[in-house]
Amino acid sequence: MGRKIFVSYKYSDSQVRDLDIYELVEFSGTKFRQKIQTTARHYVDKIAEKLEDDDNIYKGEDDGQSMATLADSTISSKLGDKIFDSSVTVVLVSKGMKNIFLPEKDQWIPWEISYSLKEQRRQNKRSKTNGVIAVVLPDELGSYSYYIISDSECNCTRYNTPFLFQILRDNMFNVKEPNRRLCNGYWVYSGDSSYIQSIKWEDFISSPGIYIDKAIDLRDREDEFNLTKNIK
Repeated sequence: MGRKIFVSYKYSDSQVRDLDIYELVEFSGTKFRQKIQTTARHYVDKIAEKLEDDDNIYKGEDDGQSMATLADSTISSKLGDKIFDSSVTVVLVSKGMKNIFLPEKDQWIPWEISYSLKEQRRQNKRSKTNGVIAVVLPDELGSYSYYIISDSECNCTRYNTPFLFQILRDNMFNVKEPNRRLCNGYWVYSGDSSYIQSIKWEDFISSPGIYIDKAIDLRDREDEFNLTKNIK
Protein backbone atom coordinates (compact mmCIF):
# COMPACT_ATOMS: atom_id res chain seq x y z
CA MET A 1 0.00 0.00 0.00
CA GLY A 2 2.75 2.49 0.87
CA ARG A 3 0.42 4.94 2.63
CA LYS A 4 1.26 7.28 5.46
CA ILE A 5 -1.44 6.72 8.04
CA PHE A 6 -2.28 8.82 11.09
CA VAL A 7 -4.14 7.03 13.90
CA SER A 8 -6.34 9.07 16.24
CA TYR A 9 -7.47 7.40 19.45
CA LYS A 10 -8.13 7.88 23.17
CA TYR A 11 -4.88 6.49 24.56
CA SER A 12 -6.20 5.50 28.00
CA ASP A 13 -9.63 4.10 27.11
CA SER A 14 -9.87 0.66 28.69
CA GLN A 15 -13.55 0.15 27.80
CA VAL A 16 -12.47 -2.16 24.98
CA ARG A 17 -12.37 -5.91 24.41
CA ASP A 18 -9.46 -7.62 26.16
CA LEU A 19 -6.67 -8.59 23.77
CA ASP A 20 -5.04 -10.97 26.28
CA ILE A 21 -1.74 -9.10 26.39
CA TYR A 22 1.12 -10.05 28.70
CA GLU A 23 4.44 -8.43 29.51
CA LEU A 24 7.59 -9.94 30.97
CA VAL A 25 8.42 -8.55 34.41
CA GLU A 26 11.12 -9.38 36.93
CA PHE A 27 10.69 -9.57 40.69
CA SER A 28 13.42 -10.65 43.12
CA GLY A 29 15.44 -12.09 40.27
CA THR A 30 12.53 -14.14 38.91
CA LYS A 31 10.98 -13.34 35.53
CA PHE A 32 7.33 -14.03 34.91
CA ARG A 33 4.56 -13.03 32.54
CA GLN A 34 2.05 -10.52 33.85
CA LYS A 35 -1.23 -9.68 32.16
CA ILE A 36 -1.78 -6.00 31.45
CA GLN A 37 -4.99 -4.09 30.92
CA THR A 38 -5.92 -3.62 27.28
CA THR A 39 -6.52 -0.04 26.12
CA ALA A 40 -7.23 1.56 22.76
CA ARG A 41 -3.46 2.08 22.46
CA HIS A 42 -2.94 -1.69 22.09
CA TYR A 43 -5.28 -1.75 19.09
CA VAL A 44 -2.96 0.73 17.39
CA ASP A 45 -0.15 -1.81 17.82
CA LYS A 46 -2.32 -4.44 16.12
CA ILE A 47 -2.83 -2.12 13.14
CA ALA A 48 0.92 -1.52 12.86
CA GLU A 49 1.55 -5.27 12.93
CA LYS A 50 -1.03 -5.93 10.23
CA LEU A 51 0.01 -3.29 7.73
CA GLU A 52 2.79 -3.91 5.26
CA ASP A 53 6.34 -2.88 6.11
CA ASP A 54 6.27 0.12 3.77
CA ASP A 55 3.30 1.71 5.53
CA ASN A 56 4.17 4.45 8.00
CA ILE A 57 2.06 4.84 11.14
CA TYR A 58 1.83 8.17 12.93
CA LYS A 59 0.14 7.93 16.32
CA GLY A 60 -2.02 10.57 17.94
CA GLU A 61 -1.30 12.06 21.33
CA ASP A 62 -0.77 9.39 23.97
CA ASP A 63 0.74 11.26 26.90
CA GLY A 64 -2.47 12.55 28.45
CA GLN A 65 -1.43 16.20 28.17
CA SER A 66 -4.31 18.58 28.80
CA MET A 67 -5.20 20.89 25.93
CA ALA A 68 -7.01 23.44 28.08
CA THR A 69 -3.95 25.69 28.45
CA LEU A 70 -2.41 25.14 25.00
CA ALA A 71 -2.39 27.93 22.44
CA ASP A 72 -3.62 27.18 18.92
CA SER A 73 -0.05 27.63 17.65
CA THR A 74 1.17 24.93 20.05
CA ILE A 75 -1.56 22.53 18.93
CA SER A 76 -0.67 23.28 15.33
CA SER A 77 2.99 22.52 15.99
CA LYS A 78 2.24 19.23 17.78
CA LEU A 79 -0.21 17.95 15.19
CA GLY A 80 0.86 19.58 11.97
CA ASP A 81 4.09 17.66 11.43
CA LYS A 82 2.43 14.30 12.10
CA ILE A 83 -0.60 14.85 9.91
CA PHE A 84 0.83 17.03 7.12
CA ASP A 85 2.21 14.30 4.88
CA SER A 86 -0.23 11.56 5.81
CA SER A 87 -2.95 10.56 3.35
CA VAL A 88 -5.35 8.59 5.56
CA THR A 89 -6.50 9.11 9.15
CA VAL A 90 -7.87 6.14 11.07
CA VAL A 91 -10.03 7.22 14.01
CA LEU A 92 -10.51 4.50 16.61
CA VAL A 93 -14.05 4.86 17.93
CA SER A 94 -14.19 3.41 21.43
CA LYS A 95 -16.77 3.44 24.18
CA GLY A 96 -14.78 5.78 26.40
CA MET A 97 -13.23 7.93 23.68
CA LYS A 98 -15.00 11.12 24.78
CA ASN A 99 -14.81 12.89 28.11
CA ILE A 100 -18.33 14.28 28.50
CA PHE A 101 -17.15 16.65 31.23
CA LEU A 102 -14.68 18.46 28.94
CA PRO A 103 -15.47 20.74 25.98
CA GLU A 104 -14.68 19.02 22.71
CA LYS A 105 -12.17 21.74 21.86
CA ASP A 106 -10.15 20.63 24.89
CA GLN A 107 -9.80 17.03 23.66
CA TRP A 108 -7.25 15.77 21.17
CA ILE A 109 -9.38 13.65 18.82
CA PRO A 110 -11.51 16.51 17.41
CA TRP A 111 -8.38 18.53 16.67
CA GLU A 112 -6.73 15.54 15.00
CA ILE A 113 -9.76 15.07 12.77
CA SER A 114 -9.92 18.77 11.98
CA TYR A 115 -6.26 18.90 10.96
CA SER A 116 -6.72 15.74 8.91
CA LEU A 117 -9.53 17.34 6.91
CA LYS A 118 -7.88 20.72 6.38
CA GLU A 119 -5.42 21.51 3.64
CA GLN A 120 -2.17 22.80 5.12
CA ARG A 121 0.68 24.75 3.59
CA ARG A 122 4.30 24.20 4.60
CA GLN A 123 6.93 26.23 2.73
CA ASN A 124 6.29 25.36 -0.93
CA LYS A 125 4.21 22.26 -0.24
CA ARG A 126 0.48 21.96 0.29
CA SER A 127 -1.24 18.94 1.82
CA LYS A 128 -4.50 17.44 0.62
CA THR A 129 -7.51 16.59 2.71
CA ASN A 130 -7.01 13.15 4.25
CA GLY A 131 -9.28 10.23 3.71
CA VAL A 132 -10.75 9.34 7.11
CA ILE A 133 -12.03 6.00 8.45
CA ALA A 134 -13.91 5.45 11.71
CA VAL A 135 -12.82 2.02 12.98
CA VAL A 136 -15.19 0.94 15.75
CA LEU A 137 -13.64 -1.04 18.61
CA PRO A 138 -15.66 -3.65 20.53
CA ASP A 139 -16.39 -2.80 24.16
CA GLU A 140 -15.48 -4.83 27.26
CA LEU A 141 -18.16 -7.40 26.39
CA GLY A 142 -17.06 -7.64 22.78
CA SER A 143 -20.14 -5.71 21.65
CA TYR A 144 -20.52 -2.87 19.15
CA SER A 145 -24.06 -2.01 20.24
CA TYR A 146 -22.99 1.20 21.98
CA TYR A 147 -22.62 2.61 18.46
CA ILE A 148 -23.71 0.08 15.81
CA ILE A 149 -27.27 -1.25 15.88
CA SER A 150 -28.71 -3.86 13.53
CA ASP A 151 -32.27 -2.99 12.44
CA SER A 152 -33.96 -6.03 10.93
CA GLU A 153 -37.26 -4.26 10.45
CA CYS A 154 -35.76 -1.61 8.18
CA ASN A 155 -33.13 -4.05 6.83
CA CYS A 156 -30.31 -1.66 7.66
CA THR A 157 -27.59 -0.79 10.14
CA ARG A 158 -28.12 2.23 12.37
CA TYR A 159 -25.33 4.26 13.92
CA ASN A 160 -25.55 6.06 17.25
CA THR A 161 -23.90 9.19 15.85
CA PRO A 162 -24.89 11.48 18.79
CA PHE A 163 -22.36 9.44 20.79
CA LEU A 164 -19.51 10.79 18.63
CA PHE A 165 -17.57 14.03 18.65
CA GLN A 166 -19.48 16.57 16.57
CA ILE A 167 -16.83 16.90 13.86
CA LEU A 168 -17.08 13.13 13.31
CA ARG A 169 -20.86 13.00 13.09
CA ASP A 170 -20.99 16.12 10.88
CA ASN A 171 -18.91 14.27 8.28
CA MET A 172 -21.20 11.23 8.22
CA PHE A 173 -24.33 11.02 6.07
CA ASN A 174 -23.13 14.23 4.44
CA VAL A 175 -23.27 13.32 0.74
CA LYS A 176 -24.71 16.22 -1.27
CA GLU A 177 -27.09 14.08 -3.31
CA PRO A 178 -28.26 11.30 -0.97
CA ASN A 179 -30.04 8.15 -2.07
CA ARG A 180 -32.33 7.50 0.91
CA ARG A 181 -35.72 6.34 2.12
CA LEU A 182 -37.71 6.74 5.33
CA CYS A 183 -38.33 3.81 7.66
CA ASN A 184 -39.83 4.16 11.14
CA GLY A 185 -38.79 7.80 11.28
CA TYR A 186 -35.16 7.13 10.25
CA TRP A 187 -33.47 7.93 6.97
CA VAL A 188 -32.00 4.78 5.45
CA TYR A 189 -29.13 5.58 3.07
CA SER A 190 -27.73 3.59 0.17
CA GLY A 191 -24.35 3.93 -1.50
CA ASP A 192 -21.50 6.12 -0.28
CA SER A 193 -23.52 8.38 1.98
CA SER A 194 -20.69 9.34 4.37
CA TYR A 195 -17.26 10.86 3.81
CA ILE A 196 -16.17 9.17 7.05
CA GLN A 197 -17.41 5.60 6.92
CA SER A 198 -17.78 3.41 10.02
CA ILE A 199 -16.15 -0.03 9.98
CA LYS A 200 -16.16 -2.70 12.68
CA TRP A 201 -12.72 -3.55 14.03
CA GLU A 202 -12.89 -7.19 13.00
CA ASP A 203 -13.70 -6.23 9.40
CA PHE A 204 -11.01 -3.57 9.20
CA ILE A 205 -8.18 -5.61 10.70
CA SER A 206 -8.91 -8.59 8.43
CA SER A 207 -8.39 -6.49 5.27
CA PRO A 208 -7.18 -2.97 6.14
CA GLY A 209 -5.98 -2.26 2.62
CA ILE A 210 -9.52 -2.45 1.24
CA TYR A 211 -10.78 0.23 3.62
CA ILE A 212 -7.70 2.43 3.30
CA ASP A 213 -8.07 2.38 -0.49
CA LYS A 214 -11.77 3.20 -0.10
CA ALA A 215 -10.92 6.22 2.07
CA ILE A 216 -8.52 7.43 -0.64
CA ASP A 217 -11.28 6.99 -3.24
CA LEU A 218 -13.68 9.10 -1.16
CA ARG A 219 -10.97 11.72 -0.68
CA ASP A 220 -10.61 11.96 -4.45
CA ARG A 221 -14.39 12.52 -4.60
CA GLU A 222 -14.57 14.98 -1.72
CA ASP A 223 -16.56 17.47 -3.82
CA GLU A 224 -19.52 15.07 -3.54
CA PHE A 225 -19.71 15.71 0.22
CA ASN A 226 -20.40 18.64 2.53
CA LEU A 227 -17.25 18.54 4.64
CA THR A 228 -17.00 20.13 8.07
CA LYS A 229 -13.35 20.89 8.81
CA ASN A 230 -13.53 23.09 11.90
CA ILE A 231 -14.37 22.28 15.51
CA LYS A 232 -17.61 23.95 16.55
